[in-house]
Amino acid sequence: MPNYRLTIQYDGGRYKGWQKLGNTENTIQGKLERVLAELVDEDTEIIGCSRTDAGVHAFAQIANFHTGRHFSEAEVMEYFNQYLPEDISIIDVNIVSDRFHSRYNAKSKTYLYKIWNKEYSNPFMRKYSMHVAENLNIADMLKAGSCFIGEHDFTAYSNAKSKKKSMVRNIISIDIEEEDGFINIRIAGDGFLYNMVRKIVGTLISVGLGEIKTKDIPNIIDLGVRKETGVMAEPGGLYLQKIEY
Repeated sequence: MPNYRLTIQYDGGRYKGWQKLGNTENTIQGKLERVLAELVDEDTEIIGCSRTDAGVHAFAQIANFHTGRHFSEAEVMEYFNQYLPEDISIIDVNIVSDRFHSRYNAKSKTYLYKIWNKEYSNPFMRKYSMHVAENLNIADMLKAGSCFIGEHDFTAYSNAKSKKKSMVRNIISIDIEEEDGFINIRIAGDGFLYNMVRKIVGTLISVGLGEIKTKDIPNIIDLGVRKETGVMAEPGGLYLQKIEY
């Protein structure tokens, strides 16, 4: 039974996130599975590596599916791109080992967050970045970012309701750079909790504005109190950038 690996790009602005929901078809997974069902003539689950939130985008989401039907990689890619909406594209298809699992085999994920840091808004990127009009202190944000590196219990940085699953995650790196009016924040880790990246970015913004002190971050993490993390960054500025296997 062939196992197909997909590399997917999408503008998540009008979707309820990656994961298929029972009360709506307006998800990335839902749109993909609807097209796939027509191709293979059966209901087939598409397994995504990262369950991106509502409004979040992806440069390179990885997913896979198994089917008893046999198609070439080119046939699968052509069919998806013919029938998917224009804000979702399949940019690569590979037939992979039967044991490949897009989520369980992933070693790390990198997210990019874009902040437009000017007094005036950016008309062309207003849906794809967060506008912060006040000047942000990048040096302070970099120092604050180092507090998240390593393995921690990130209960304070998630809206996940389940108390049974581990909240421990390992942050590999946080890089911050300025580019033509944008502040780009890249966060790499072995995995992320629900809303975790947006809440970390929110804390970094609060540090950049002088509202939270870097020295207070370790205590916020250790106490696990969600209300102490500051505002949560808007979804439109967040992109799933790459996944390592």
